[in-house]
Amino acid sequence: MEPFTLQKESLHLSRWESVWPELTAGFSTRHHGISAGEYASLNCGLHVGDRAEDVIENRRRLVESNGFLFSSWTCADQVHGNCVVQVTEREAGAGREALEDTITGTDGLVTDCRNIFLAAFYADCVPLFFYAPAHHVIGVAHAGWKGTAANIAHNMVGEMKRIWGISASEIYAAIGPSIGPCCYEVNDVVADKIKDILGEKAQSVLQPVKTDKYMLNLQETNRILLLEAGISNSRIELSQLCTSCRTDLFFSHRKEAGKTGRMTAFIALKEG
Repeated sequence: MEPFTLQKESLHLSRWESVWPELTAGFSTRHHGISAGEYASLNCGLHVGDRAEDVIENRRRLVESNGFLFSSWTCADQVHGNCVVQVTEREAGAGREALEDTITGTDGLVTDCRNIFLAAFYADCVPLFFYAPAHHVIGVAHAGWKGTAANIAHNMVGEMKRIWGISASEIYAAIGPSIGPCCYEVNDVVADKIKDILGEKAQSVLQPVKTDKYMLNLQETNRILLLEAGISNSRIELSQLCTSCRTDLFFSHRKEAGKTGRMTAFIALKEG
């Protein structure tokens, strides 16, 4: 069953939110914003060429529709890497209105603070969500093929253990909407990186289609890496939504030839 369901204006991890009412977690669509042209309408990326004032208003609408103040919006400058940063109250609000004050060079954010709305941006890459309910620690990661090959999933689990002593067996994870194996053709350079990190398991996520070309299941790749990091399969949610197939609902960098907006994966803890 698809774990992300449409509620009001966003997709939500409804099963998580029903079990843990202190949690808000979801993924925006391309609708209900004010951006125009290629970015219509809820583009949340400041880095894609859209009008900054429109993006800021879109972000404000998204965060407030989920019951949080705009001042809680906290994001990073994503670089397709595997760096994970702990967000404290000092970093709260970073990047909400300008690229200059984002958390730099980071693709994974973790926190145990309430009322911090962790946000990350996507237009085909894989959103990863994390929650350790016994410790009230949340996280979100941006996993494109480079971040996946650099095993950001493993680094997220590792940082939660290093900072808070959380074991992988205590963590729940979710893999959100992204480009699916139906649409994601890659060359042998990308395929070789996936083979390097998965070994023999790579054959389950790479389907050869012609010389030096493969269809890659990036969602399943991340599921395998989460399992190898120690998270139980029963604690991993996996979306079946493809951003490239569903441009009626999502922005897609691949489908829309690179000129498009960005969705937001978000996760936050409400005030206790």
